[in-house]
Formats: sequence, structure tokens, C-alpha cells
Amino acid sequence: MADQMQWANALSTRPSLEAAVTDAVQQTTSSLTAPANLGLVFISSAFASEYSRLLPLLAEQLSVPVIIGCSGGGVIGTTSDGQTQEIEAEAALSLTLANLPGVNLRVFHILADELPDLDSSPDAWVNLIGVEPSARPQFILLSSSFSSGINELLQGLDFAYPGSVIVGGQASGGGMGGRQALFCNDRLYREGTVGLALTGNIVLETIVAQGCRPIGNPMQVTKAERNIILELDEQVPLVVLRDLINSLSDQERTLAQHSLFVGVAMDEFKMSLQQGDFLIRSILGVDPTGGAIAIGDRVRPGQRLQFHLRDAEASAEDLEFLLERYYNQDTSSSTAIAALMFACVGRGEGLYGKPNFDSSLFRRYFQNIPIGGFFCGGEIGPVGGSTFLHGYTSVFGICRQSED
Repeated sequence: MADQMQWANALSTRPSLEAAVTDAVQQTTSSLTAPANLGLVFISSAFASEYSRLLPLLAEQLSVPVIIGCSGGGVIGTTSDGQTQEIEAEAALSLTLANLPGVNLRVFHILADELPDLDSSPDAWVNLIGVEPSARPQFILLSSSFSSGINELLQGLDFAYPGSVIVGGQASGGGMGGRQALFCNDRLYREGTVGLALTGNIVLETIVAQGCRPIGNPMQVTKAERNIILELDEQVPLVVLRDLINSLSDQERTLAQHSLFVGVAMDEFKMSLQQGDFLIRSILGVDPTGGAIAIGDRVRPGQRLQFHLRDAEASAEDLEFLLERYYNQDTSSSTAIAALMFACVGRGEGLYGKPNFDSSLFRRYFQNIPIGGFFCGGEIGPVGGSTFLHGYTSVFGICRQSED
């Protein structure tokens, strides 16, 4: 039996960066009985003018061989009294330290123009990352919001590392055009993706809560071009949608005016589709004359779709449903040691009208494990065996030791 891994997280809301770093370092190091070999740090955009000072301040008090992190519109972590808090739009720092015996860590920074072509062999991606697929790496990725090439990177990693789990998020700044920061060991980057490949004595499992509930019934795309649905069940899509909206309650009809989405079924062979079996995508527009509907992803004939609504209630129900399913189906949930949370800046208090909602719900199932994370500009997590960049989603990466 390998030595037990240890994780610790601390959230500091001290308004001075020096004080916040000292506070977070003291809390995390005092919780570990062995030196940390991994650090994850998330800093709120309230500190945007001081991003370049973060790594030097950490280095003065902490010696960790591998550290990655980024800026966020808010940060998530555990306060000194053991409560998990989501701090939005205020100065805050979340620091996670881990001692991971039997785990190999490979850290990297990749710019969009360094990515292989999508028709390259898997070897090109393996050479880029520097980890063999046979090692079954688990990935944590943090990317800049603009032109980071993250979608291509996710496709390439899924191709080269089938079965590997990938979680993470896009750094977010404060407001429009806010500067993002990515941290990788002793370097600050403004663009690209910083990543961590973990191999060995570690398992990463995911809960991806897209925050929607299905309405109507699943339908088949019978004609499509690129991201435009031309026929649904051999009917005009807009006519199908109008009929569906007319069948809704008054409350749902109001919601559909601004919170209507399309769910694309991820498993072509699954007969009975339920909540969580869909990849949620935005409706970009409709053609009132031809009746076509454009969505935020490529679509092809034969795929099944179902319309979805999103609101605070649907979002809470979706997360609860997935947490319960994971907790009840997977005996490994009881061996969880730590969690990372990547939540959309469009969730949080703005969606629910109260703070700490998603993390509190998670805590009901996982009482005593450290949680660290941030509010993202886009969330990275798997649905139906492939990894995607999501919006309005909460992605949890749950860490435990492998049972081999």
C-alpha cells in the first residue's frame, strides 16, 4: 500500500497580497505532515495590478517543485474555520498544496501556434505533452480566454490519450477586457494554456453540471449544415420549437425567451436519454423565413437533440442529481481526498441570489475534503466520453488514490 496522499486548501480574504499569501501558506503548510510537491493557486481579479508579484511572494515562503494557477473573477476555497466559500468580485486568494507520493507531475505551457494540426498522428500530441499514453495521465488545464487554442488542444488530447480525464477552466479577468494571468512554476503568462499531467497513484473523477433541464422530447436531426439545423424529425425546426414553446407553462414560456438552449445527445447508441446525457449549446439565431436554427456547435444528420431550459432551480436540480448519482453509484466517492471546482462566472450569487450555493451542495456529499477552485470564463470537463469547453457550468474534479 502506497503512502497516503495529503491535500490542504486555504482561502484568504486579506486585502493586501502579502498578508493573503502569508495567511494561505501558513494555513496549508500547517495541515500537511510532509512537504508539498504540488501547488495550485487561484487569485481574484481584484488583485489584477499585482499578478506579477504573486509567484515571488509565494517563493519567499514556500518551496514547491510544481505550481500552476491562474486569475479568476472569483475564487473558491476553505476558510480557517473549515467552511467552503465562493468569494466573487473581492480580493481573495485560494491556495491548494498536496503531497502526492507515487505520483509523477509533468507541467507545461503551450501557445496556440505550437499545437499540431488536428489531422496529425497521436505521436505529435504525445511529443508536445511529453507523457506516454500508457501512463494514463490525468490532466488539469488552465487557459487564457482569447485565442488560446483550447478547443483544438482538448480534441488533440482526447485523440492521443483516450480514457484520460481532463478538467480545468479558462482564466477570467475583472469585467470586459480584464487581463488574465496564468502561473506555471516561476513564470507568469498572459496567453496560451498551462497544464499539469498527473500519472501514477492518482485517480481524477468528474462531475460536470451544465445546469439545464430538458423540455419536450428528444428529436433527430434529419438535415444540417455546419452549425445550422435545417430539419428536425423531417420538420421545420422553428415550427417544432414554436409548438414546443406553446405547450409550456407560462413560467417556462417566459424563461424560454432568454434561457433556452439545445442539448446534443453525446451517445448515439443510448436508447433512453436522461438528464446529463447531453452537451448543452447556445442557440445563436433563427432564420424566420426558412425556419432553420443555428447553434454554438457543429451538428450533423442523425444526431439527437432536445431543447433545454436553464434557471437557478434547474441548475440546482441538475447538480444535485449528478452528485447523488455519483455518490450512490460509485463506491470510490467515500475515498475522495480532495476536490477542485471550476465554476462559470455566470453562476454563483448572480444565478442563485445567495452565495456559496454550488460548493455548499457539494459539501453535503463530501463533508471533510479540501476544495479549491475559481470562477472561470469557460469550464473544461468531459461529457459522454469527450472533453469540451462549457459555459454556465460547474465542473468538479474529485481526487483519490488509485486502488491498484
